[in-house]
Amino acid sequence: MLRRNVTPLLLDALADTPVVLLHGARQTGKTTLVRAVAEEEHPARYLTLDDPAVRAAALADPQGFVDQAAGPVVIDEVQRVPELALAIKAAVDQKRRPGRFLLTGSANVLQVPRLSESLAGRMEILTLWPFSQGEIAGVHETFIDTLFAGRFPRLGTVEKKGRPIAERLLKGGYPEARQRKSEQRRRAWFAAYIDTILQRDVRDLANIEGLTALPRLLALLATRASSLLNYADLARSIQIPQTTFLIQLLPPWSSNLGLRLVKSPKLYLSDSGLLVYLLGVDRERLGADPTQLGHVLENFVVTELRKQAAWSKSRPRLFHYRTQTGREVDIVLEGNGGRIVGLEIKAGLTITSGDFKGLRHLANTVGERFRRGVLLYGGTETLPFGKRLHACPLESVWS
Repeated sequence: MLRRNVTPLLLDALADTPVVLLHGARQTGKTTLVRAVAEEEHPARYLTLDDPAVRAAALADPQGFVDQAAGPVVIDEVQRVPELALAIKAAVDQKRRPGRFLLTGSANVLQVPRLSESLAGRMEILTLWPFSQGEIAGVHETFIDTLFAGRFPRLGTVEKKGRPIAERLLKGGYPEARQRKSEQRRRAWFAAYIDTILQRDVRDLANIEGLTALPRLLALLATRASSLLNYADLARSIQIPQTTFLIQLLPPWSSNLGLRLVKSPKLYLSDSGLLVYLLGVDRERLGADPTQLGHVLENFVVTELRKQAAWSKSRPRLFHYRTQTGREVDIVLEGNGGRIVGLEIKAGLTITSGDFKGLRHLANTVGERFRRGVLLYGGTETLPFGKRLHACPLESVWS
């Protein structure tokens, strides 16, 4: 079992919070992680609501189901019985002991009002994403904290060893998909994921009309990955409500509401393997189409940084930057005290001073709050390009 970098945060939460919710998309490894924690670091009884008998008992008598758990308990897939929320609330209010309930749920669990409202102030929420590249390599990534450090370290040369970037993009981070030995078998896994697991979650939790259009919606979203999101245009194209969007959004950054910045968020899918499947892209296509490669690579880096931000000491929020005059920066990280780091992403090996124009504009805009700007590129050397500006190999993010 690969060590998940969110584990220390999960244990810290269990040490001082009565209810901890680990949520995320299906097949990201939530059950594997909580069972391992319950067997070792935080001994607890494990119950899953995917078991018909357990679910029937919880539905028949939610309060009794909760009360019979004398010690710490793990309740897997808690969104399947929302009625448990009030029973858990009552138990916590009666005896507020840290680590009593470790819950897991699908990515949509917080859309169930009885869960999110009943446990407000009693629950800490953590997200489990598909594997990060560092987790795959057995590394606890610290790239984000390095960016916010007082002085940028000499990173030197990154050796080109291990998996090439195209393989990382194609495999993504879903544990089951990564175990498939060929692109064809991975495509079969993603097809099943969309057609069965994902549709079941949406049907169970949201009762969405037009559910049969979901695969078509995701395919359309994939073509807009790394682009500004136009809700109205997208809804017209797919002809289903905007509320069905199963995407990750990167909001626009602005230090002042009066700045003339584009207000639209940028759209990303949560996993590059899922993205290339929906695009119908293979290794040969990625190598032959620089534009396609650029979009997939940007999506990949954004999701890697979103994962890493969860366990970094800096805990920054992620944005994008774009002005009406066309100046833009792919990713803006805003840390404590409003400190700003800008990141540009480029697949190629060649870089010039002109590649930093967006980062320079951002630096001039935020002034002393600007910590540094980094251009992530396909080369192997870390190079200075002016005050607080560097070019770094893509592998720096996870190596």
